[in-house]
Amino acid sequence: MGGFIVIEKVISTIKCNNMFEVDDKVVVALSGGPDSICLLHILYTLKAKLGITLVAAHINHCLRGEAADDDELYVRKVCSDLQIPCFVKKEDVHKISKERGISCEMAGREVRYEFFQEVLHKINGNKIAIAHNANDQAETVLMRILRGTGLEGLVGIRPVRDNIFVRPIINLTRDEIENYCEINKLNPRIDKTNFENIYTRNKIRLELIPYIQKNFNSDVIEVLNRFSDTVKIDNEYINNVAKEKYNEYSESSEDKIILKGEIFKEHEAVLTRVIRIALKKIKNNLNNLEKNHIYDIIDIQKKSTGKYIMLPDGIRVINNYGDICIYKEQNKQKVQISNKETELNLFKENILTNYKLKITLNIIKSKDDIKFDKNPLIKYFDYDKIKGVIKLRYRKNGDKFIPFGMNGSKKLKDLFIDLKIPKEKRDSIPLIIFGEDIAWIVGYRISDKFKINKDTNNVLKIKIEREE
Repeated sequence: MGGFIVIEKVISTIKCNNMFEVDDKVVVALSGGPDSICLLHILYTLKAKLGITLVAAHINHCLRGEAADDDELYVRKVCSDLQIPCFVKKEDVHKISKERGISCEMAGREVRYEFFQEVLHKINGNKIAIAHNANDQAETVLMRILRGTGLEGLVGIRPVRDNIFVRPIINLTRDEIENYCEINKLNPRIDKTNFENIYTRNKIRLELIPYIQKNFNSDVIEVLNRFSDTVKIDNEYINNVAKEKYNEYSESSEDKIILKGEIFKEHEAVLTRVIRIALKKIKNNLNNLEKNHIYDIIDIQKKSTGKYIMLPDGIRVINNYGDICIYKEQNKQKVQISNKETELNLFKENILTNYKLKITLNIIKSKDDIKFDKNPLIKYFDYDKIKGVIKLRYRKNGDKFIPFGMNGSKKLKDLFIDLKIPKEKRDSIPLIIFGEDIAWIVGYRISDKFKINKDTNNVLKIKIEREE
């Protein structure tokens, strides 16, 4: 079959990037244009050698009238001739762009990728093959340089992303692709909008790159691809260092990440990446976050404790004694239940759904049965000193507490400050109450008023378990 050199080049790209494994089910994104038709044909040629199964996915964007319908018919025929299953979907991209408040270009990209993943899920597939090529890579790098970008942006289009999206023809030039299609008589569809200077990318493709080729460097496509490869190596090294530092200097929970103050002594190139890692883990993406937001976080770390900033999408960043706490604000159910006191019963499991806690209270007759361990959620009290009902609640204004080992009381607010408990965490710390007295700040301190001594006869054991 024609295009032996091209096929060998694609095989090399696939192997170097570990794109496929035997028995992979691959969704090929198929527009009907030269790039995607070349991709489909090459993968069809190699499917036995690679041990993969192919299906195609085509979106009719309803933007080009009859031309779009003709693209769909062409794609269906190509897949029928090759006996490749073909999934087709019509989407009114113009309408969707208005509904989502984004450009037609962005809306088209979103609906395509949503559909490709829908098909992937339907066939229980492994990979989605996209037909980006070397010219696309060069255009992307140039466009990002003009807009302003860091190393991450200069890497351009990655051959493999998320171990799902693969780009087997990323190293083929547009000329090589068109020659391959011609040799194999594939007659791909041509989208005339690709030749209109209506998008930035089109202007770069049709005007800027030809100008550079004519006046500066005829090999600019190859040069920009080499440049991208070089940047990728350096960027991966710095990213790996940043991941190591993130693991060393961060603490994370379900909805919060703390970056230790020490990390802010690291080199700026590492520090900015560590912050990006934290933000991505909290948000699941970096949408709406810009370079200035990263430096706002660095700036807030230099200020006094309690200072905070709000980032897009409800991200709150707080300085907590030099550490930086990042979390996403949500409708907190605890605000609704903070004034509620919940009575606790002896000799049974108290399941507190709102608090996500399970609390067990038992009386121990002999002090010899007490086993003091390091579990901060098990504590012992002199049961005979308790007057009134045993309850659980959150803090209230004016709360006071007698810390273990002290004679006098202390304002709970002042104790929280001494313990360097972040402001945003203080309202969600459970308190065990005996009558009207705070007996235990769960996870932190117990009261001196109910401590066990040589005269204690009956011991109350309280065990708390956190429910997921």
